[in-house]
Amino acid sequence: MAQKARLLIVEDEEAIRSGLVDVFVYHGYDVDTAEHGKDGLNKALSGQFDLILLDVMLPGIDGFEICDRIRQQDRQQPVIMLTAKSSDEDIVQGLTLGADDYVAKPFSVTQLVLRVQAVLRRSGTTEDAAKEIRLNNSMVIDTENLCAGEIVFTRREMDVLQHLAAQSGRPVSREELLARVWGYANHMEIETRTVDIHIAKLRRKIESDPSSPQTIITVRGAGYRLMIENE
Repeated sequence: MAQKARLLIVEDEEAIRSGLVDVFVYHGYDVDTAEHGKDGLNKALSGQFDLILLDVMLPGIDGFEICDRIRQQDRQQPVIMLTAKSSDEDIVQGLTLGADDYVAKPFSVTQLVLRVQAVLRRSGTTEDAAKEIRLNNSMVIDTENLCAGEIVFTRREMDVLQHLAAQSGRPVSREELLARVWGYANHMEIETRTVDIHIAKLRRKIESDPSSPQTIITVRGAGYRLMIENE
């Protein structure tokens, strides 16, 4: 029998927390929970979970600090943040700190389950790719160690770079990135800014002038193109 995927749900609202436990246990997951930020942080840093569902507003230590601490220790741990629907700043901050994606409250339980399943399918998987990516600005990215010199990347950022690099310089749409990097099927009708925010994060790391990108190019109406060496 296959081992159950382990989820950690860090959520202070008892009704939401218990409801999510019931849903994910029903779908075959092994679920643990935390109500307070400190307990959530300790459990999150234990390395025992395949994915962490992390609320932003928590007593004690908030979700942003927990996400930041997770990323300091583990750049590959899948994290989905739960945010207030109206709080655009929460969404941007959460993804900037390294969350794989976010789900805005109030959310569809069915959509949340599908997104968890998709992130777990993609977790730890990479396309057949070279051990390094040589960009047109002479930066060499070590895809195995998630770095370029002192610049470090999350697993999701590297997945984006690897997919773009594997496309022989053609533009790649947001929809394709959601499908191939996040694992979201077209029928899921996902409303998310995660692709744009991850691209913005990458530009801040690899572009000399992120406001005028020369390495990750936006191709109007088509998506994003990665400029690699000799292109």
